[in-house]
Amino acid sequence: MRKRWAALAATTTLLCLLTASAAQGHGGSSSYRSEIDSVTPSVPGVSFEVLNYDADMELVDQDGHEVVIYGYKGEPYARILPDGTVQTNQRSPATYLNVDRYAEAPVPPSADAEAAPVWKTVGDSGTFSWHDHRMHYMATATPPQVKDESKRTKVFDYEIPVRIDGRMGAIDGTLFWVGPDEGSKLTTFIVGAVFLVLLGAPFLIDRRRRQRREAGEEEPPSKEAW
Repeated sequence: MRKRWAALAATTTLLCLLTASAAQGHGGSSSYRSEIDSVTPSVPGVSFEVLNYDADMELVDQDGHEVVIYGYKGEPYARILPDGTVQTNQRSPATYLNVDRYAEAPVPPSADAEAAPVWKTVGDSGTFSWHDHRMHYMATATPPQVKDESKRTKVFDYEIPVRIDGRMGAIDGTLFWVGPDEGSKLTTFIVGAVFLVLLGAPFLIDRRRRQRREAGEEEPPSKEAW
């Protein structure tokens, strides 16, 4: 019996972890939507897309352009060269801050936004995805702009500076609160129901045993089914 309850408890714990993982969407929050409003300059073959609700921005350079993405202090953070080579600047603080959703990753002393870039090649596909703190809410609490959690609400506008073929521009976007999605609510409900069943089952079993003893019935032999 103990093994059975231990297995059920482990299953419930796993469901809870899966729920939390699904809600975060690989680092994003399903309660938000980060949306691109415009990109300047507009260059055919260069596109940007938000991934994981509000967490990541993806750059695709299909036609051999040079695209530079700038960090939080105006320093070059990453770039794609005309031949598709993807590089990140090892002196940019953004290279390290972007590892964690809330910028809690350590930044080495060598990172200096004022220093000349030190480029490291990280790919050759002409595609680069990165986490950007400018496009999501940097706190776990609900934004103060949200007065009704069931309504879509604008949180803020944002801008990510870029340079395309030597021309300065930006990705302009807007972050919205949309509230927990129905899938997350359903999963949370199921996990909660399973937990309540596990919590109440031992009491029901003890009650039935007492009723059998009071009625003079013999206790059926226990069988280990797990």
